[in-house]
Amino acid sequence: MRPQPTAQRRWTLAALSLSMLLSSLGTSIANVGLPTLALAFGATFGQVQWVVLAYLLAITTLIVSVGRLGDLTGRRRLLLAGIGLFTVASALCGMAGALPWLIAARALQGLGAAVMMALTMSFATEAAPKAGTGSVMGLLGTMSAIGTALGPSLGGVLIAAAGWRALFFVSVPLGIAALMLAYRTLPADVRRPAAFDHVGTLLLALTLGAYALAMTAGSGSFGAVNLGLLLAAAVGTGLFVLAEARVESPLIPLALLRDRLFGARLGTTTLVSTVMMATLVVGPFYLARALGLAPAAIGLVLSAGPLVAALCGMPAGRIVDRAGTIGVTLAGLMLMLAGSVALALLPASTGVPGYLAPLVVITIGYALFQAANNTALMANAGADQRGVVSGMLNLARNLGLVTGASLMGAVFAFGSAAATAAPDAVAAGMRRTFAFGAMLLAAALVIAWRSDRGRRP
Repeated sequence: MRPQPTAQRRWTLAALSLSMLLSSLGTSIANVGLPTLALAFGATFGQVQWVVLAYLLAITTLIVSVGRLGDLTGRRRLLLAGIGLFTVASALCGMAGALPWLIAARALQGLGAAVMMALTMSFATEAAPKAGTGSVMGLLGTMSAIGTALGPSLGGVLIAAAGWRALFFVSVPLGIAALMLAYRTLPADVRRPAAFDHVGTLLLALTLGAYALAMTAGSGSFGAVNLGLLLAAAVGTGLFVLAEARVESPLIPLALLRDRLFGARLGTTTLVSTVMMATLVVGPFYLARALGLAPAAIGLVLSAGPLVAALCGMPAGRIVDRAGTIGVTLAGLMLMLAGSVALALLPASTGVPGYLAPLVVITIGYALFQAANNTALMANAGADQRGVVSGMLNLARNLGLVTGASLMGAVFAFGSAAATAAPDAVAAGMRRTFAFGAMLLAAALVIAWRSDRGRRP
């Protein structure tokens, strides 16, 4: 793609930023409405939880496939279709008259979000000058953080003012705006004729779906169903690798997976996302049970993390452009490790400031890591592989979030009933969780250092 004029590039980045904001907002805005939805539909929490899971599962199972499809058929038309689908599905969610219809519409919304997440990063890489890739990745990271932070607070206001349907209708005008901007500013498609790997796509979707369900089914307990799904995911992984080795145009070129640096960056992304999920899973219990905060105060404290990420995203990107990806990646991981160690040693007597200070350190480290890691992967991806690389990067992040929700929650609850435990027990569980998180981050740091040793930024 030819470099775009500066003014057009800005409008293109505006369209891509709005797309990233919408897909992130869709991830977080529905959570706050689950109690209201349970009352509205006369359903149990386990049933309405599928309003969130359907969206997450659709993204997780399809994001790599839609990224590859964009590489082959043209990213512009597919991104426009994804934004359109997300917008229509948002309206269908708001009009749903029964819970099954709402869940089905959320799955469609998740498919649109998968397209938006996968293709915004690949488009942004092409739109950015080579020396400014880090800043663009920082911008998209900022928009993702803003969407995540805005979801719970905006959702609470909308429910109070207009009811649960407003949670989904709010995305309709924003989706129309994103669609119009993208239609007017995105460059023409470059088609790369090749056969689409239908068998690999089906196997990968089934494998990822089985893994995501294994991590989320059972409401925190791990039983025979979870084990069976994990075994199915393992078998599916083997079948997928065999299938990819036999097709002329694989969904994921195996040469990518054999690249040490590429695999290491995806692996560290998963480990880091697993730890970040602990701040959302464990944080509310600690703040409520150990520190005795009211729900409004808990929401305010939890919003500090995404707010710091939003403020740090652009500066982190500029640092990457100036200092290179390797050093910034390691610095980000070291900051995250230091913050996790501090939380692992945290006495409850330090109160909210004692919890917030390490959380801010972790979040700054995460912003640096994400900007550097995303830049390294996307800037070095070939023009015919940016969609699938972006999809795999987002998949690694999603798998970390899904795994973190289950794994870090299990570590926290080990040896105590988290919902009813005494404040001291909850504080001990929080320290144990972040001690385990520190071990994961130490492993990520070693992986990043060994894989990047001797490589140029």
